[in-house]
Amino acid sequence: MANSTDPAKKEAKILLMGLDNSGKTSIMLSLQQNTNLLTFCKLSPTKGVSIENLETDDYLMNVWDFGGQEKYRIEYLDHFKKYSSKVDKILYIIDVQDVKRYELALDYLEKIIAQLNKMNLKPELSIYVHKYDPGIKNKIGFENIDEKIYSQLIPKIKELTEEFPCQIFKSSIYTTFERELIT
Repeated sequence: MANSTDPAKKEAKILLMGLDNSGKTSIMLSLQQNTNLLTFCKLSPTKGVSIENLETDDYLMNVWDFGGQEKYRIEYLDHFKKYSSKVDKILYIIDVQDVKRYELALDYLEKIIAQLNKMNLKPELSIYVHKYDPGIKNKIGFENIDEKIYSQLIPKIKELTEEFPCQIFKSSIYTTFERELIT
């Protein structure tokens, strides 16, 4: 692997956003290739913004993990310009198992999109319908989870993101952060 001053590497600023307890920090750990399950068990809510620099063979990534508690979401939206400067990509995480908060998650996404439009920014968006864990459809209350995803989430996400390069994934950390492209 080349060192971090390698001019051939592309730099990317990535924002990890979503509601509290949606799995953003777990995704960050997976991006860091931290597969120690004890680390995932000991996670506490992110306070404010946690910034990590990750390096691959081709990229130097500056990943901003945004705490999702309401007080922080308000702060980010009020000062969006400060946080979104030079953003290349936003990973927006929705906890598929938190059905009662789908509307809140979509509302926050809509507010982020409004801020991006206001600032005339068009970063690539990746929406993760996260915690789509193995066997989820066998759990009580989740037998129709795919129907909820495709009838409640996907149409609204597509409507909100139609002016952006966007992909939607189902994801889980139980398979060392597995994702499946939806659209």
